[in-house]
Amino acid sequence: MDLFDLSGKVAVVTGSSRGIGRSIARLLAEAGAKVTVTSRKAEACEAVAREIASDGGQAIAVACNVSDKVQVSNLIKETHSQLGPVDILVCNAATNPSFGPMADLEDRVVEKIFTTNVQGPAWLINLVAPQMAEAGGGAVILLSSVAGMTGSKNIGAYAVSKAADAQLARNYAVELGPSNIRVNAIAPGLVKTDFARALWEGEEGEAFAAKTPLGRLGEPEDIAGVALFLASDAAKFITGQVIVADGGILIADPF
Repeated sequence: MDLFDLSGKVAVVTGSSRGIGRSIARLLAEAGAKVTVTSRKAEACEAVAREIASDGGQAIAVACNVSDKVQVSNLIKETHSQLGPVDILVCNAATNPSFGPMADLEDRVVEKIFTTNVQGPAWLINLVAPQMAEAGGGAVILLSSVAGMTGSKNIGAYAVSKAADAQLARNYAVELGPSNIRVNAIAPGLVKTDFARALWEGEEGEAFAAKTPLGRLGEPEDIAGVALFLASDAAKFITGQVIVADGGILIADPF
């Protein structure tokens, strides 16, 4: 089990005040990492940091909107100042302010989706990569989605941004591999979070679960375990990959 020990590591988890990000931050802290909890609202971040501390872990809270380059830079500076150089980066923060066909999308909505979901992670990676390289390596985990692997009639722009996150993982894995920095992505299926509530709540969610080979929707903890694996030495020879955690929906029998 030493392979999963993150003692002495510093982790930044964006969008970690709730849902999947919160579960990842808590599990990384349980494995020994010092964690920066970050999202747009300071109070929500502080609540999760207190939860981690009450469980015996170490965490700080730093408010950050990942679509703002100045705030992203401050996030990494504060982490370095209070906890040390970043060893693990989890880019979980995302937005999807639109539901419907892409033909109806306004330019400002598309810009918001791509700045938050794609540009923000790229800024973060570029900021932490030198720290990781100096330390002899590190792990970056991007949150993609199964939506980025299929067509979508209602969340098309979000799906395209999640496909881009998967490609970010591949590109950066090639660029940063010589510095022993591993870059991977997780593609969750439908997970019961507030972010995805419109998709899983009610009869449609029940129907979706019934089509899934495991017979249920995902829970945030289901994704946190994958993140711990990718952050740890158990995955030290894995880079540039997209790990699908969807209960089997992508391989479900269409008949």
